[in-house]
Amino acid sequence: MATSSRILEHRVLARLAELDALGIRRKLSEPSGIDLCSNDYLGFAQHPRMRRRFVEAVEAMGVGSTGSRLLRGHRSAFRSVEERFARFKGTPAALFLGSGWAANLGVLASFLNEDDVVFSDELNHASLIDGMRMSRARRVVYGHCDTESLARLIESVPCAGQRFVVTESLFSMDGDIAPLDFYAELQARHGLALIVDEAHAVGVYGETGSGLIEDVGIGEHVFLSVNSAGKALGVCGAFVCGPEWAIDYLVQAARPFVFSTAPPPATASAIDEALDLLEESENRRRHVRGLGKSLRASLGIGDGDSQIVPIILGRNDLAVRAATRLRARGFDVRAIRPPTVPDGTARLRVSLNAGLSETEVQRFASQLKVIVKELEPCLAPS
Repeated sequence: MATSSRILEHRVLARLAELDALGIRRKLSEPSGIDLCSNDYLGFAQHPRMRRRFVEAVEAMGVGSTGSRLLRGHRSAFRSVEERFARFKGTPAALFLGSGWAANLGVLASFLNEDDVVFSDELNHASLIDGMRMSRARRVVYGHCDTESLARLIESVPCAGQRFVVTESLFSMDGDIAPLDFYAELQARHGLALIVDEAHAVGVYGETGSGLIEDVGIGEHVFLSVNSAGKALGVCGAFVCGPEWAIDYLVQAARPFVFSTAPPPATASAIDEALDLLEESENRRRHVRGLGKSLRASLGIGDGDSQIVPIILGRNDLAVRAATRLRARGFDVRAIRPPTVPDGTARLRVSLNAGLSETEVQRFASQLKVIVKELEPCLAPS
């Protein structure tokens, strides 16, 4: 092996050893037991209608798109589902990309310039953070959902260009909801461009299930929203929704769209079927949020009703041990550790879905209490 390769190998192995010592080295593990960790909030991923529609679409269009949308990868199925999703979100236009990560990077790197200032919630998803870093805008971080901090920063930070506010609507690791109504007021007052990542809210919130923008009623104040099709909708990819001029610009400028092979065309048909199912799924949405409320009540961790319930244990090793014990008892829960969450906040991220029963959720809560009690000597301050 060449000397340069040996240097690289030693460097990487040393870093892996550091991750081991910190308790944050990750391992791949297949699903096992009752699902309490996926993002399949409505149980669509395995729904018979979804599977049938996807198979039929593969038979008709093949398994691959064969190129980017601007080359040979475009299909009428993409345009059709984009138009439908735009109507679903109440916006003039939408663009489908292969992942939420690609969508967030494409949006932020395309629209933010060097004269702009972007205000970012401190707990925003990594894809939002990376998109802002790739842009040339000045990034200003405000405290998590801290309205006073954000208002003060907007007033005090100079900006020669456009001010942006970027936030998740339902935060992926804490399961709490951004103060979108306040952000809408700031938008109206200061002419901000508000970008909202609705990844975990789509399918669960809103009268039609389109998300928290609909639920709060602030659509006219949102510049762009990013909406996952790989969580509650059970497929993959993401839609950017907004004005026609902005969506057209993304087709020209968003590098993850321009330079990526398009997703398999069958995914567009599967998403179309998911939207059909969603129209019939009010009871599923109500059920999963009821589970969120009841689990929080059982564990004494707040009054929210979102399907994401964080159980913060603090230390990385304790989160891993708790997850291991729960998996041994039939509950598929995973430990979430830095850098996904801040140092000292390692947790179990419980993710509820409509296929769970109240009995299963309460049995999980009981087992969790037993395990936390077993770990109490380790949880106590040293």
